[in-house]
Amino acid sequence: MELIIGPRLYSTWSLRPWLVLKRCGAQFETTEFDIYSDAGQAELARISPSRLVPLLKVDGETIWDSMAISVWAAERYPDAKLWPADPHARWLARSAACEMHGGFMALRTHCGMGPDHTMVGPDRSSPPTGEGLDRDIRRLVSLFMDMRTRFGAGGPYLFGEWSIPDAFFTPVATRFRHFQIDLAAYGDDGSAQAYCEALLAQPDFLQWSAEALR
Repeated sequence: MELIIGPRLYSTWSLRPWLVLKRCGAQFETTEFDIYSDAGQAELARISPSRLVPLLKVDGETIWDSMAISVWAAERYPDAKLWPADPHARWLARSAACEMHGGFMALRTHCGMGPDHTMVGPDRSSPPTGEGLDRDIRRLVSLFMDMRTRFGAGGPYLFGEWSIPDAFFTPVATRFRHFQIDLAAYGDDGSAQAYCEALLAQPDFLQWSAEALR
């Protein structure tokens, strides 16, 4: 099994399924290449149906898209409990992960993680601003606070124990850290910040960060 990813320093889409597969205890190889170079783009055109990363090569098939890979992993590794056991929590966990997968475009635009903005630490002198960015951050803070209040009693993550939404929101935590965004200014009572800190301290993410700096 092979997971094909972009550069670890800033490929947030690649980070998500990598975290999911690590959580499963899956045995897989990771192939990283520069998706921003001409050679990388040519390779993507050759191997990726969508011309994007990540890709999972398994059982003779190529699965593309971080959500599709995560759903595959939940089916293949049921003992990993990648979705919450409680049905209400599970419904909302899927809603939260899908909202992150398809939304928050202002955050992606104004707090980008391209070659000039890595995921490994804060080095911005002032937070970014832009139309829609405040709305996205307030929505994220509200979502984090609500899910932690309702379902977070079993652990430090969004639904207590680690689950797929945590993989999808880890890049958000890296953006908040990198751009030094004060969540209290967006209504946080401290629980959203604590959740982000838990994501950034998660052992698999720390391994990803260490490998990104090699």
